[in-house]
Amino acid sequence: MFRLTRERTARGVTTVEVVYGLTSLTRTEATAEDVLDFTRAHWGIESRLHDVRDVTLGEDKCRVRRGQSARVLASLRNVAVHLLRREDDPSLAATTRRLAAFPHQAVAMITTPASISA
Repeated sequence: MFRLTRERTARGVTTVEVVYGLTSLTRTEATAEDVLDFTRAHWGIESRLHDVRDVTLGEDKCRVRRGQSARVLASLRNVAVHLLRREDDPSLAATTRRLAAFPHQAVAMITTPASISA
């Protein structure tokens, strides 16, 4: 078991968050640095996906909150993020703008089989 205290200051307001975790590793196997690296990696992935789904795809603005519909929409957004990341535009926002301007490219993106060769 471990305890991690995070202190953050934003706009002059300091907040402290305490997080507890559980690992099967011993104290010598899981050093403080290992635990911090793991939590940073986890939150980096979480923040990256959440930021894209929320900011680029407007997930938090969606009013669907109940039943399976919210889960289905989240899954569709994950698929959309995967497809958008395959494009060569400088950002996902640029890709969404391009596809909004040229919807036939969006249709081609989802109907054309992807190459599985490396």
